[in-house]
Amino acid sequence: MYASLQDCVNDLEKSGQLLRIKSPLDPNLEIAEVHRRIFESRGPAILFEKVIGSPFRGLSNIYGTFERTDWLFRKTLKKVQKVTELKADPANFLKNPKRYLSTPFTALSALPTKALFSKPAMYGQTTIDQLPLIKSWPMDGGAFVTMPQVMSLPPGCKNMMESNLGMYRIQLTGNDYKTNEEIGLHYQLHRGIGVHHKEYLKSNEPFRVSVFVGGPPSHAFSAIMPMPEGLSELTFAGMLAGRRFRYAFDDMGHAVSTDADFVITGTIDKKRQMPEGPFGDHLGYYSLTHDFPVMKVDRVYHRKDAIWHFSIVGRPPMEDSSFGYLIHKLVKALTPGEFPGLRSINAVDASGVHPLLLAVGGERYMPFRERVPEEIITIGNRILGSGQTSLAKFLFIAADDDDPKLDSDNIEHFFYHFLQRVDWTRDLHFQTKTTIDTLDYSGNGWNAGSKVLIACRGEVKRELAKEISSDLTLPKGYNDAHVALPGILALQAPKFTSQENAKEEMEILSNNLKGQNLEKFPLVLVVDDSKFTSATLNNYLWVTYTRANPSHDIYGVDSYVEHKHWGCLGSLIIDARIKPHHAPELVQDPAVTKKVDKLFSKGGELYKFK
Repeated sequence: MYASLQDCVNDLEKSGQLLRIKSPLDPNLEIAEVHRRIFESRGPAILFEKVIGSPFRGLSNIYGTFERTDWLFRKTLKKVQKVTELKADPANFLKNPKRYLSTPFTALSALPTKALFSKPAMYGQTTIDQLPLIKSWPMDGGAFVTMPQVMSLPPGCKNMMESNLGMYRIQLTGNDYKTNEEIGLHYQLHRGIGVHHKEYLKSNEPFRVSVFVGGPPSHAFSAIMPMPEGLSELTFAGMLAGRRFRYAFDDMGHAVSTDADFVITGTIDKKRQMPEGPFGDHLGYYSLTHDFPVMKVDRVYHRKDAIWHFSIVGRPPMEDSSFGYLIHKLVKALTPGEFPGLRSINAVDASGVHPLLLAVGGERYMPFRERVPEEIITIGNRILGSGQTSLAKFLFIAADDDDPKLDSDNIEHFFYHFLQRVDWTRDLHFQTKTTIDTLDYSGNGWNAGSKVLIACRGEVKRELAKEISSDLTLPKGYNDAHVALPGILALQAPKFTSQENAKEEMEILSNNLKGQNLEKFPLVLVVDDSKFTSATLNNYLWVTYTRANPSHDIYGVDSYVEHKHWGCLGSLIIDARIKPHHAPELVQDPAVTKKVDKLFSKGGELYKFK
C-alpha cells in the first residue's frame, strides 16, 4: 500500500489528516508537549518541518486515533485477518473456500525479499547527534527512539525468516553514553531478542543489531505485534503493507531495511551493561535507571529527505493505544486456539495494559452442578502462564453462562456484573513472589511482585450502591468518601509510610467497616486522592491497578486464612496509595507548557486545536 513513510505522509495530507508545523520547535520537551495536546484533541498526524538541531523532519501521531489506524491499513487489514482466521482454524478453508481462496497467496507473496538494485535507506550517512533528539518528559535520561524496529539474527544466520524484529526502546543520548559512539538497548522479559542474546554469549561472533526508524507504517506495527508461532514479523509486515519487506546486508554484515528512513547499525557489547533511563513510560510513571546492554554504533544510514518517525508515550490513553486496539482486532481469531474456552480478553489500556486483564470464559465441566468457578480458573491459570499475558497482576475472569452478552471490552458493565456475583471467600487465587512487568514498580523488586486471579461465577449475590449512606463513619485520618463505580467506594487516607504501618492502618479500617452495612460496596479503595480516583473510569483503572501489589496491598473486612487460602467475609480492600518505592508520576515542565501555550493561543499556529 505504501512504499515509504513519505508515501504515507502524502496520502494523509491528501485526505486532510496531516498537519504541517512550520515553526522551529525544540526536540527537548517542546515537541512532546505539542504532540500531547494535538493527540488529546483527536487531531491529525503531525509533520514537524523544522526540528531545532537536526536537518531532518519529524513525524508523529499517525496512529493517533483508532479510525486513522484502520484507515492506514484499509486495503490490507481484511486480508491479514483472513490469514489469522485460517491459522486459528485451517478447517475454515473447507467451510468457506470462496472466502479463503486467495489467503495462502497473501502470506506467500509477502515473504521478505532482498533488494538487489534500489537501496534508498543507504542513500547517505549521518551521526546520532544529527538525528531529531526527542526528549518527552523532564526527568528522561536523554533522547530516545520511541518507534524503533530492532532487528537481530541468530549467530551465523542470514535467513531473514529467522530474524527477530521487536520494538525495544533505544536511548540515544545522556547518562554516560559516548555521543555518536554508543547507545542503550532496553528490552524486557519475554522478548525475542533475549533468545538471540543468549546464543551470542555462547558464540565468538559479534552480536550485530540494526535499528530501523520509519518506512511503511506496517513495519513499526509489526515490531510490536505478538506474532503467532511460525509467522515471521517481516512476513506480517509485508502482508499488512501489501508490499514485501525489502532488505540488504551492508559490507559489515549488518541487516538493513532498505525501506526504512533511518538505519542505525551496531554491535552489542557482550561484556558490559550501562545505566539506561529514566524514561517516561506508558504506565504513566518513569521507568527508572537500570543496567541494560550497550550497543556500539557502527553507522547511521538515511534516505534522501528522510523523516524521523516517533511517538510520545505517557499515561494512557496515548498514541500507542492504537497498537493495542489493532492487535486485539487481528488476534481475536487466534484466542480460542491459544486459550481454549476463552470468549474474550481485554488488556486494559487505561491501567497500562499489563497491570489489569479482564476476561470472559466458558464453563463446560459440570453443567449439571451448582454454578461455581471451575473451568474459568483453568483458563485464568493458562492466561497467567502464557507469553505477554503472564505479566498481568490482576486478572478478573467471569463465566459466560451467567450472561452470554458479557463483554470484557465493556469495562463498566463487566465490573458491575462481577461485583454483583463475586464471593471473596472463594474467588481469590494468589501467586506470590513471581514476575511482573518490567515497567511496573508497584511490586517488591524490579520485575518482582505478585498476581491475583479472581474467578467469579454464579447468581447475583448483592445489589450495588451508587450513593454513599449518610451514616457512614470512618476512622481518624480517612475522609472524603466517593463512589468510583457502582459498588466501589474510594476513601482518602493518610499518606503511606511503610508496609508495617499499612497493616495496622488496614486493620483499624477493617474493624471500623465491619460494624457497618457495606454489603452494597463489595470493593473499597484506599487512595491518596479519592475525588481524582472517582472522577473518571480511566482514573479509577489507572490509580487502582498501577499502584497496588496484590500480595501486599489487598486486605479485607473479616479476613481469614483457611488451609493457605485467603479470603474475607466482608468488603475487599485495595491499598492503592503511592508507596515510597514507586516510580515518580509523569508531570509536564511548567516553563515548557507556558512556552507552548503561545502556539495554541489566539493568533498562534495551532490555535484551532485549543
